[in-house]
Amino acid sequence: MDQIDYKIHIDKVIERIEKARISVSEHHIVKIVAVSKYSDADAVRALYEIGQRAFGENRVQDLAAKSEALDDLPLEWHFIGNLQKNKINQLIGLNPFLFQSLDSLELAEALQQRLFSRGDYTMECLLQVNAAKEATKSGVMPEEAKDIYQQITESCPNIRLKGVMTIGAHTDDEKVVRDSFEKTRAIYDSLEGATVCSMGMSGDFELAIRCGSNMVRLGSIMFPEA
Repeated sequence: MDQIDYKIHIDKVIERIEKARISVSEHHIVKIVAVSKYSDADAVRALYEIGQRAFGENRVQDLAAKSEALDDLPLEWHFIGNLQKNKINQLIGLNPFLFQSLDSLELAEALQQRLFSRGDYTMECLLQVNAAKEATKSGVMPEEAKDIYQQITESCPNIRLKGVMTIGAHTDDEKVVRDSFEKTRAIYDSLEGATVCSMGMSGDFELAIRCGSNMVRLGSIMFPEA
């Protein structure tokens, strides 16, 4: 796919986002995070040249490698994967724009300790909610999310929670997927000061936006040749 065809492809994705966004409100804003985990640095650079600025990685070592290879570009890096405790210091050193997948109070406490000990650093994060209650997914249970969010806010001063993230239910039943998004949006609405509700990936982003997502994490649809 040459650059002109690629630009046309991305414009069509943006049109779909715009249609879903306007169905909520003309004032509803949706941010795209391009998930580059299956793509190389050259693919990220090509998408940057079209206008994309926010990119997501789900492995700390891949985030390190790509952020170094693309250090000449003003990219906004998001970490969206499960964070192992032995990778916390490395992630802090990479200083991501947003850590989207803070999935437990235990991880928050470990992150808080390392942030403080590393020179009183701070990190902006989202609390991951397992809204579909699926055993294969990480995240806090929806009925516990508000309490855990408040606990982290109160006990982890170096973590700046900006809202919530969820992965839609893994099913072809749109009603079940919608329910997982609507639950997460309801949690988001209950959180004082929250600004980010990250829901929706390549297969379900339009539904997520219609359910109130203001940030989508798009991988394969943004990198069609990956």
